[in-house]
Amino acid sequence: MINRRTFIGTLAGGLVASPFITLAQQPTTLRRIGVLGNEDSPPWEGFRRGLRELGYVDGRNITMEWRWSEGRTDRQSALALELVQLKVDVIVASGTQAVRAAKQATSTIPIVMAVSAYPDKIGLVESLARPGGNVTGLSNVAPELMAKRFQLLKEVSPKVSRVAVLRNSASPAEQLAFPDLLAGASVAGVEIESIDMRTPDDYAAAFATVTGSRADALYATGSPVNFKNRQLIADFALKNRFPSTYEERLFVESGGLLSYAPSFTDLYRRAATYVDKILKGAKPADLPVEQPTKFELAINLKTAKALGLTIPQSVLLRADEVIQ
Repeated sequence: MINRRTFIGTLAGGLVASPFITLAQQPTTLRRIGVLGNEDSPPWEGFRRGLRELGYVDGRNITMEWRWSEGRTDRQSALALELVQLKVDVIVASGTQAVRAAKQATSTIPIVMAVSAYPDKIGLVESLARPGGNVTGLSNVAPELMAKRFQLLKEVSPKVSRVAVLRNSASPAEQLAFPDLLAGASVAGVEIESIDMRTPDDYAAAFATVTGSRADALYATGSPVNFKNRQLIADFALKNRFPSTYEERLFVESGGLLSYAPSFTDLYRRAATYVDKILKGAKPADLPVEQPTKFELAINLKTAKALGLTIPQSVLLRADEVIQ
């Protein structure tokens, strides 16, 4: 439903702007934008909004091609090749493995990273300041995030001392992130128990390992398989009374206890500005990779109550989203 103010603003904007859009932006051939991601999750609305703000409308001056791997990273190479065969003008890829699949599929079509971890260290770009090649965009890594997540977990649940971490040890990005995770845990005064999680078939064994361990809290990385199965993970943590912390807000919306993370909606919206520059002639090699500037703390009060935890007022006042 659209409210009266939005309707009037849209109508007025359309009356004023649409003649200029028609004259100035209507190309003889629609520019084609390919998207390679895990799933059509809410942050992608940030990308769509960013495109609209820049004057791009699907079916008018652009054509969108969406490809989702649905948590199966083994599908990403084939999906990237589909986009290349469609001869898209630019590929927007979300996640380190998706960016890698796109880069392996083409060295000529520009690739915009909606999010990627350690793109310079993994070899997706030559450096953050000078990407080189055909890849640029945004990184979702900030060194202080790991320690902050564990510190918040300790503030909310002071008795936490050992955290089980569900992670994909085969992922290059997670291999790079693990030392930061260990360092962050040390700062917060907690120990880590690493549990490998690579495919959905691994969850039964992983959960059994967690419940049989000395862990008293749970941390799940934002890997594609974990993200796709975030409801399963959050339900497990709640059922087994594990306070939990995450790398993405959507885990908390699924019932996880808390997350501290970059605003992925903001990152995806900023990805649209890269697309705009590239479609206007800029080269990815000349566009520096940007890092997160906006961070969000999300807390699920319903989950806290079920776990018998009282969220300190000092933490609540810092929260960007509180789920009742």
